[in-house]
Amino acid sequence: MSHPSLLRRITDFSHRADPYPLYEELRRTPVLHEEGGPYVISSYYDILGLLHDPRISSDATNLTAPDEDELPDSEGTGLPPSFIRLDPPEHDRLRKIANGSFGPPHRPHRIDSMRGELGRIVGELLDGLTDARQIDLVDQFAYPFPVTVICRLLGVPREDEPRFRAWVDPIVTGLDPDSRNDPEAPVQRAAQEARMQLGMYLAGLVEQRKKEPRDDMLSDLTTGHGPGGAMSVMEVLSTAVLLLIAGHETTVNLITNGMLTLLRHPQYLERLREEPGLAVDIVEELLRYEPPVQLVPSRTCVADIELRGVTIPKGSRIWLALAAGNRDPERFEDPDRFDPDRGDIQHLGFGSGIHVCFGAPLARLETQIALVELARRLDNPRLVEDPPPYRENAVLRGPRHLDIAIDGVRP
Repeated sequence: MSHPSLLRRITDFSHRADPYPLYEELRRTPVLHEEGGPYVISSYYDILGLLHDPRISSDATNLTAPDEDELPDSEGTGLPPSFIRLDPPEHDRLRKIANGSFGPPHRPHRIDSMRGELGRIVGELLDGLTDARQIDLVDQFAYPFPVTVICRLLGVPREDEPRFRAWVDPIVTGLDPDSRNDPEAPVQRAAQEARMQLGMYLAGLVEQRKKEPRDDMLSDLTTGHGPGGAMSVMEVLSTAVLLLIAGHETTVNLITNGMLTLLRHPQYLERLREEPGLAVDIVEELLRYEPPVQLVPSRTCVADIELRGVTIPKGSRIWLALAAGNRDPERFEDPDRFDPDRGDIQHLGFGSGIHVCFGAPLARLETQIALVELARRLDNPRLVEDPPPYRENAVLRGPRHLDIAIDGVRP
């Protein structure tokens, strides 16, 4: 039997708990191209350059032929492509409208103004764990928190939040690559039904917001205009679902990876308890050290590219190994050490260039508040299982469960 390729080992579930030795091996060949597969880039500076290179496309229609190692689309919505799957000028038109509802210049304080509400949501979730002596951080905290936040941001009525969550559950479950290989699997049928129900529900909200705009993101997306005009209803739905799925999965994994890392480095957990301001640097170092988005497998070159003596032909699939670049010793001193005090944490955790993560400000704030309150309120937290069980997804990497034993929850 032939030895599995390096790329197949990286994406193999058996290495999900600790892929970093494989990323170290990958960096020895900064432009890896195995027969029939994509070109995989693993150097920090090469990745950063390509993220800003106009010869790199996010539009899959520019791909000459699918590669055999291609991973599934992380959205899987059944809607038209969201703007993260498009190139300029369409990308710029849609993102400009979306940014107008998410931050400067039209809503410069929208995210920061949610700080109080984010704290209240976190507090309510932790209050519900008062009598527990063991918790699953994913199911009982890291998952419901961003779903609730997205509901409030989009403008989903509070009485509808349980219905909204009931649709989100099967959609997120259906993102795992193993189940997506069989569209007739019960998991995929449930995900498809949930996507249809969610789409119909959001379409109804969009129609309401057209008639009676409110102070929420759906209203802004529905009534907003850019230089190229307004979004269509389908474009509004694609953007809303992008925020729901991509933003939600990233935040769940960032919070969970963060608490797992802090429990493995208890000196920083103790410091965070005493110094809440440390949360800013902790989150940035987490985005470098344990990024929730490990790989960007959805880029295509629209012209030949010369990189480190290798010619990447036009139409080829390119994978950007963000997690490998984040631990590149050419860029970071002692990169395998978790160190929130390192002075320079210019990570690739949220990407860079025109496709830099749309929801990064919200994800940062959610994670900072979550980790501060977990450090402050969980009494004597300790891991029940290390490593914990991981999700199947190699792109959006994080524990499926994180069981933590506690002596109680402080008020």
